[in-house]
Amino acid sequence: MADGGEGTVESVIAATGGDLVQLTVKDPLMRPTSSFYGISGDGLTAVIEMAAASGIEKLKPEERNPWITSTFGTGQLILDALDRGCDRIMIGIGGSATNDGGTGMARALGVQFLDNRGNPVGEGGGALASVHRIAMDGLDRRIGKTGIRVACDVTNPLTGPRGASAVYGPQKGADPEMVQRLDACLGHLSGIIEKQLGMKVDDIPGAGAAGGLGAGLIAFLGAELMKGFDMVAQLVGLEEKIREADLVITGEGKIDDQTGYGKTPWGVAQLAMKHQIPVVAVAGTVAGGTEELASCGISVILPIADRPMSLEESLRRAPELLEGTGRRIAGLIRLGRSFR
Repeated sequence: MADGGEGTVESVIAATGGDLVQLTVKDPLMRPTSSFYGISGDGLTAVIEMAAASGIEKLKPEERNPWITSTFGTGQLILDALDRGCDRIMIGIGGSATNDGGTGMARALGVQFLDNRGNPVGEGGGALASVHRIAMDGLDRRIGKTGIRVACDVTNPLTGPRGASAVYGPQKGADPEMVQRLDACLGHLSGIIEKQLGMKVDDIPGAGAAGGLGAGLIAFLGAELMKGFDMVAQLVGLEEKIREADLVITGEGKIDDQTGYGKTPWGVAQLAMKHQIPVVAVAGTVAGGTEELASCGISVILPIADRPMSLEESLRRAPELLEGTGRRIAGLIRLGRSFR
């Protein structure tokens, strides 16, 4: 399982017997980069992680600059999925290096962003201030026949103190002055979208996700924003699988007081509790604040580390540590049977 972020492509491929597609696209600085996405087992649904093309991990720390970084590569992934016959596209939009309101993504699919002289504006968040007109007539016609859903678990609006630039801009390389300028640029784009496309995207919860890519996917592609876990769960048929189980085992890297706010183990436990199936959760690290997870359906939480150790050691020993955790879970099952 996954919640729309990293690992979602692998989860869907494994659950549906799908395929991994590897290709070269543009990175956030418009350089060629290796990327990928998944296609479900029926060949109809593409599963895309925008970070695989436009993610912050594609850049060195000194290269991060949301004034010029673009989501163009994400649009190329969508285009390739259309070329392969997919009529449903699921996009996870976490981990971006961008603040361009999804204009780069839309440009890769045929939308033009023109200045007051009718010339195309440049890439990146800083170029948005020059947008005078959005030409939608070149948008790939297949988009209108494609269901596009976006895995988005944040509720940030496009602009303002909780918007894309203010909250996420600094981690992408923006200083306080650039944050203000980027926010103004997104505000300008929002005004153009409302005036020309008749859509008010600024205050939509999730519009500010991935540097405004959430707003761009809604405005330019007609996408629907959904909770990432719910979307993946539907795609892999999780509830049907849980209904047939006697025990559910879930986990993540760190289980703490944030797990109960919609992360994967919490979502799994909610479905299991609905069908009265016990849940064991495992984690690399178990922090404080997990007491309330019992009421969410998680019966037992087990750390995989068998003693204090460094992160490097735990990563190196992960296979054997997970096997040992499996033995402990088996022991709990045997103990439970002895009390029947």
